[in-house]
Amino acid sequence: MKLLVIEDEKELLAAISTYLKMEGYVVEEAKDFQDGSEKISLYEYDCILADIGLPDGNGLRLVELLKERQSNTGVMIISARNSIDDKITGLDIGADDYLTKPFNLSELNARVRSILRRRKFEGKKEVEFHEIRANPETLQVFVLDKPVLLTKKEFDLLIYFISNKNKVLTKESIVEHLWGDYIDSADSFDFIYAHVSNMRKKLVESGATDYLRTVYGVGYKFSDHH
Repeated sequence: MKLLVIEDEKELLAAISTYLKMEGYVVEEAKDFQDGSEKISLYEYDCILADIGLPDGNGLRLVELLKERQSNTGVMIISARNSIDDKITGLDIGADDYLTKPFNLSELNARVRSILRRRKFEGKKEVEFHEIRANPETLQVFVLDKPVLLTKKEFDLLIYFISNKNKVLTKESIVEHLWGDYIDSADSFDFIYAHVSNMRKKLVESGATDYLRTVYGVGYKFSDHH
């Protein structure tokens, strides 16, 4: 799961980013409104954590920009002000949750997980695709109720494929989603083939149907339709 944290307090930004990375997320950072709006326009995220009181703009406007794109990205608003008006405005324009500083990082993580469940997995703790079950919180995968051991990147790939089932995903979008926008500087995306191949092999050897279709010259599609 890929997150964007938009926060102008350097120490808090570092603390949130470090904690969420330890929890297994791909985390990108933005230090102000302009930086945040540029990243939102260029990249896709599963969830955005945006401070309202940015030095060069209001974080609520970032929520509006995101919703104008009809994005399914989850949004957590962070604010030092415990203002009911800000909270109501944020929720009215499409934010999923609101957290007032100071807060506990474990509570932040719990709320992010809740947003992701609602946005990506219809509120369910487990993701299912026919005989395959995956739990994004425990990183466990089951095929026909038998456990399958995947690496973290292989697990993230599976979740990304299931979340976008029946859609053609380019190699670029897969790599950017799982490794972050810094991967733009990579000379080649060949390394993605090994992760995809290993994930596919482990699932099939465990009894799963091979749902992964290679779209020549483009990328992949995870589908039960030929």
